[in-house]
Amino acid sequence: MALLEEAGAEVVLRLYLKEATDLTEIAALQKALGLKAIDMMRRGEKAFKETGLSKDSKDADLRAAMLAHPILIERPIAVKGDKAVIGRPPEDVLTLL
Repeated sequence: MALLEEAGAEVVLRLYLKEATDLTEIAALQKALGLKAIDMMRRGEKAFKETGLSKDSKDADLRAAMLAHPILIERPIAVKGDKAVIGRPPEDVLTLL
């Protein structure tokens, strides 16, 4: 976030671990990222292992798991218009400018 602010970009922080999300928002993020659902998930989280999901799971099942367990959503995700990027490494967010 600091990198975007330093570049003069307007930043709105969305804390989806504290603020509820829905399947529509998760699907929109997936589309903006241009990724499969599995690629926007934190697969090392305990919740991922507990769900029994895998890289072969259907996107709809993975999105449902992200809704039930928001900790599974990769973060940070920067969004500008209809494009998004996962900020790992942080410098990747600058591609949105």
